[in-house]
Amino acid sequence: MPQADSTSTPTVRSIVLAQLTPTVGDMVGNMETLEQVLAAHAEADIAVFPELFLGGYTTQDLTSQAIPESAAVVADLCDLARQFDTALILGAAEQSADGIYNVALCIDRRGQHRATYRKTQLFGDEAGAFVAGDALTVVELDGVQVGLMICFDLEFPEVARALTRAGAELLVAISANMTPFANDHRVYAQSRALENGRPLVYVNQVGEGERFVFTGGSCGVTADGTLTALGDSEPEARLIDVAIVGSSAERPDYLGELRDPLPPVDKR
Repeated sequence: MPQADSTSTPTVRSIVLAQLTPTVGDMVGNMETLEQVLAAHAEADIAVFPELFLGGYTTQDLTSQAIPESAAVVADLCDLARQFDTALILGAAEQSADGIYNVALCIDRRGQHRATYRKTQLFGDEAGAFVAGDALTVVELDGVQVGLMICFDLEFPEVARALTRAGAELLVAISANMTPFANDHRVYAQSRALENGRPLVYVNQVGEGERFVFTGGSCGVTADGTLTALGDSEPEARLIDVAIVGSSAERPDYLGELRDPLPPVDKR
């Protein structure tokens, strides 16, 4: 796992939340949508797209849309990042020798493929369709250490805490969250930001998918828990400003003040 660079100077200020409805099986069309978003927000530092955006969210017939890490489409994504001078974080299905992974691809604004995070916490039918990843990921994008999560990962406080302890300055969660769980992720996004003293970006699919209705609700959350949210039900790609400030001076330093290890549980 990449380690935090204490000498890095954070430069990320503007992030596109691409709350969209990808079409299952239409990788070409989804790539065209991605390019349109980049062209419309040329001033962005990072553009974040939802879970499994590249091929659409499905747990069926994944072999038709899973891509090897060295696939031509990854090179195309690198070219787009370089062309628009914008880093990319987006979801895809990755074909590997040991199975198919639900991944977040991370490409910097110079067009370098910096990391592929494989989702560790699989939800529902995903456990039968994907192989669970065995490592969390912190990746440097433009001087900022970004801790990556995919959907169900967000629901476990241990994941965001581990990323923060590993040096994450910004938490990013890409998602395909569906009804009836919309409020759950809104609460989790604010909680993960506040309890770790780190800003968080959450980008979810929206609209009707193959089997589910996705709930939108994409948002940015500052380190003190302040929410900047998109609408819950409409496709939208909006640029937001994110202050990369670490822990808020007006809030407790939860990581610093936590007793570690905790006292034992007295079970009676």
